[in-house]
Amino acid sequence: MPNIDFTQKLQGLMQQVGISSFKALSRAANVSEYQLLRLRQGKLEQMRVDVLLKLSLVLQMPLSELVVTFSSRELLQDKTASIQELLQEIADLKKEYQRSQLQLEQQREILVQELQQSTLQLLESLLLQWPTAAQKVQENPQLAAVKIVPLVQKPLEKLLQAWGIEAIAPVGAELPYDPQLHQLMQGTSQPGETVKVRYTGYLQGEKLLHRAKVSPI
Repeated sequence: MPNIDFTQKLQGLMQQVGISSFKALSRAANVSEYQLLRLRQGKLEQMRVDVLLKLSLVLQMPLSELVVTFSSRELLQDKTASIQELLQEIADLKKEYQRSQLQLEQQREILVQELQQSTLQLLESLLLQWPTAAQKVQENPQLAAVKIVPLVQKPLEKLLQAWGIEAIAPVGAELPYDPQLHQLMQGTSQPGETVKVRYTGYLQGEKLLHRAKVSPI
């Protein structure tokens, strides 16, 4: 038999959301009337969580409040202890999550610093020699460019090699057109037709970073 107290509580909650009958509540929550009878009998501990969740949504009340409202005194005492334990676990998990986030942020900063240091080591010759070379060019605009290019080219080649990046083809190379690797700057070409590389592209392993820019011959 339904418990009068629990039945009245359920009817009061139903009135607040404009539900006039248990049958209407059953349809709205998509739960059986047998489940509603269990709730009215005070057998909440025998009901599935998904059923209680559906009812809490339709009745517009938190699941924890629904559990407290329809729990017997003995069950409520047990539930209170369980809820306290659950809240403590949540608090501990939150602290652990915050610690993990802090550790990840610290590790990220260390990795960025290590990457910057390794990159600076690869570019050391460029950083040391380029300002002097630039000053020499300003003093002597007729200075041959061939003397300046190695100062930039060699450090960059070392950096690309260290990162596993390789050029698709050198500038000026003539090769069959491959739309997967090449980007036409002008005109049209069919795959396999000869094109000339104007700007080189790059691959990092099997990953395409930039397609080489080419033009038809």
